[in-house]
Amino acid sequence: MAKLSKKRKAVEQLIDRDHLYPLDEAMAKVKEVNTASFDASVDLHIRLGVDPRKADQAIRGSVTLPHGTGKDKRVLVLCTPDKEAEATEAGADYVGLDELLTKIKGGWMDFDVVIAAPTVMAKVGQIGRILGPRGLMPNPKTGTVTMDIANAVKEVKSGKISFRVDKFGIIHSPVGRVSFSADKLTDNAQELLDTLNRMKPSSSKGTYMKSVTVASTMSPGVKVEPKHS
Repeated sequence: MAKLSKKRKAVEQLIDRDHLYPLDEAMAKVKEVNTASFDASVDLHIRLGVDPRKADQAIRGSVTLPHGTGKDKRVLVLCTPDKEAEATEAGADYVGLDELLTKIKGGWMDFDVVIAAPTVMAKVGQIGRILGPRGLMPNPKTGTVTMDIANAVKEVKSGKISFRVDKFGIIHSPVGRVSFSADKLTDNAQELLDTLNRMKPSSSKGTYMKSVTVASTMSPGVKVEPKHS
């Protein structure tokens, strides 16, 4: 087991591992214990009481964070030529179809979000095995398969993020950067949690939001009191 650095040991002592912090206090705490020398991402890890193997409990969706993510996302739009100008004017970083599909098949992955027109999804399916495991496959549930390309691009650029539950029933999602104020991080996190609560499947039994933890890159996690979220 790797030894903790003196800096990491010091911040570990600032957290009560057995305490569930109200959301606003947790955000202030995660800023306090951040050890990264760069503007680290702040992420929520939410364990839900769902069975991802059941189609109606495989939670997947999107949410627009009030204060954005703090990262300028690179948007790739796959569409027919008649939609290219619309995508470019809306701010997409890469626009096209066949040439981009070939680049992706060759290993190119310099983008964060993929938006596709419904009319090209048959072709996009060719790279499903590449995009799928990375959570990048366009999907109508997240608004990334749409004929309204311009609006989809603008939403992503303004802070819209996609999320999905993993095979362990956990959702991992960014809610900002360490440079954000604790209030802005709280607002973003609350928006995500409220969205997930609204998406609770009727077939889900028992406790729905089992645990919530917030952590910044390379720093210890802070447990959040679910009833405050």
